[in-house]
This record gives sequence, C-alpha cells and structure tokens, in this order.
Amino acid sequence: MRIKACLKPGQNGTKKWREIYGDRLVAVRYRYDAKKERRYTTVELIVGEDEWQSESLAKNNSDLVGIRVAGYELDVRDKVKRAGGIWRVRQQLWELPYGKIVALGLEERIIDG
Repeated sequence: MRIKACLKPGQNGTKKWREIYGDRLVAVRYRYDAKKERRYTTVELIVGEDEWQSESLAKNNSDLVGIRVAGYELDVRDKVKRAGGIWRVRQQLWELPYGKIVALGLEERIIDG
C-alpha cells in the first residue's frame, strides 16, 4: 500500500474528518492499494492526554545532554564548542552538560531520547 497524501487538519481533504473529530484530529492519510485498486482513508486521532516529563532530560547540571545545531549556525556552534561541547558524528548532535546548555539558553534544542 502506498501513501499519496498525509494532510494536516484544515487542508483540502480534511474538512469532513475535522467536523467529525474536531481538535482530536492530527492527520488524514490517503493510502492506495494498486492490486485491489482501492483507496483507503485513515485518520490519526488524539485519544488521551496526560502530564508527562521527558525521562531523557537531565536530572542535574553535570548530566550530558544532546542538542541540535544546524550547520549554518556558526555563532551557536562556536558558543557550544567554547563551553566544552563534544560533536557526536554518529548521532549528528552536540553533547554538553545540562547546566551549560541552560547557561547558554539552548534548552529548546535538547534532543529527547
């Protein structure tokens, strides 16, 4: 089966599903089965919501945490390097103690997992 379209709520092709599921609608997908010559419509819904705290976030300032820095962000990369950041080639991210990430104001760049 092949997916030809994955639509977000509000895009053409989602109106009917938005009316049915409201704010719980996350995505509408159109899947095509060439053998059976059928199109299937699937919807992704939010069915529950609970409080959650990332387990991967540091518990103390010395825990090493990964952050993303785009290749063109030379000034940010230099700050991270000066703070003792380590480039992890395999993961394509910088690793730095959590306390230094907070001091640099880069918490929104932390990679979960």
